[in-house]
Amino acid sequence: MGVSGPGRQPPAAESNGPERSDALAQAQPYAPDRRRNLSKSPGTKSAPRGRLYYRPSMSVPPQSASTHGAPGLKPILAERYLAVRRRTQALVAPLSPEDCVVQSMEDASPAKWHLAHTTWFFETFVLGLDGDYEPFHHSYNYLFNSYYDTVGERHARPHRGLLTRPSLSEVQDYRRHVDACMQRLLDRGPLAPELEARVVLGLNHEEQHQELLVTDVLHLLSCNPLQPAYEPDPRIAEPYPETAQTWRSYAGGLASIGHRTAAFAYDNEGPAHRVWLEPFELASRTVTTAEYLEFVEAGGYDEARWWLSDGWAWLSRSGVRAPMHWRNGGEGGWSTFTLHGRAALDPNAPVMHLSFYEADAYARFRGARLPRETEWEVAMRSEAGTGSPAELPGGEVWEWTMSPYVPYPGYAPASGALGEYNGKFMSGQMVLRGSSIATAPGHARVTYRNFFPPEARWQFSGLRLARDGS
Repeated sequence: MGVSGPGRQPPAAESNGPERSDALAQAQPYAPDRRRNLSKSPGTKSAPRGRLYYRPSMSVPPQSASTHGAPGLKPILAERYLAVRRRTQALVAPLSPEDCVVQSMEDASPAKWHLAHTTWFFETFVLGLDGDYEPFHHSYNYLFNSYYDTVGERHARPHRGLLTRPSLSEVQDYRRHVDACMQRLLDRGPLAPELEARVVLGLNHEEQHQELLVTDVLHLLSCNPLQPAYEPDPRIAEPYPETAQTWRSYAGGLASIGHRTAAFAYDNEGPAHRVWLEPFELASRTVTTAEYLEFVEAGGYDEARWWLSDGWAWLSRSGVRAPMHWRNGGEGGWSTFTLHGRAALDPNAPVMHLSFYEADAYARFRGARLPRETEWEVAMRSEAGTGSPAELPGGEVWEWTMSPYVPYPGYAPASGALGEYNGKFMSGQMVLRGSSIATAPGHARVTYRNFFPPEARWQFSGLRLARDGS
């Protein structure tokens, strides 16, 4: 997900559109009682602990390989479009208009920008194919293009938080305009295969931005000394159960990697190809906060022997001494900042908000290593359907691997602007596998290749240990 495809950045029509378009507007862009969100004490809460993250309960129709020419399937695509767009609206519902404008760091984007950019994607790459379509506002192509050089010049990413205009209400008008136009398109009948593929890509693109919106908002609120909660009341408050870590052995050998079905996948997940793996072992679960705290309190951030050279240099520059959002309250113990405010660490929760450098150092501290992405995929394929802790989907943290983000053998990006979605980022980034608590339902799959620079840690990123087999 870094800055484009799986995990990066990359919505709207007439205000008096058809009924489904009107339904999108029912979710208000911010909570009416904003004082409730800001009344949280900056101090640490002793409870609730455990599963402290909110995932909107909204059913999204499953993705299909294609709806082209199949009776009854066209409404499924229209239904999916509506559900994905409504979920984005639900995610911004707890925010105030002020929350939606601010950019907390260069890597993050304001919520208002996410709302507009995901709309721009449909307007540019779907509606824009119709020569009679009139853009909602001609300046929006400059303001809300993320990184598509083929499309044209764009507003600088570090300055997205300076866009006080257009207003949030104008961006919501933009979404309604494009939604109405998209609804008319989807209601016309079966789409040409290329056009349908672009709609499906746009929906998956918006789901990626839903996760980025959540992580960007979390970082934004963490910068506020009032430590306000995104959602004050956790939907699930039980502590994580204690689960013993075990090692699972895999024989290695010749294995097939990559996407191989007709269902949707990003281009960087293929082509399917064969790889040779030596025997390896993989931990049955991800590393917990209690386990990582042992590394912190043992002085792991002060001992160069655990760190890659680049990682040690990053530590020196940044002054980092614990995972992002962690705070040592002395006798009050360690706490972390969550979507529900500041809370005591749950010892059995998966550690999260780690950079690749931190994950790699911790693995060395334990006499282990990070898995290769090929090992991870082979192991998860073998675990699927067993009910094991390693089973997908359902991951709560993206898992760093030791694999650089590079193209698979035979990979070639598509021609035109959409070819920029993934391929041009295949340098200087590391692969993460799995999914997180903020990943949209149904978005994860065993072949999904998320990627971020090694120092990135504002995502819900953790690790699972690996080691060589015998």
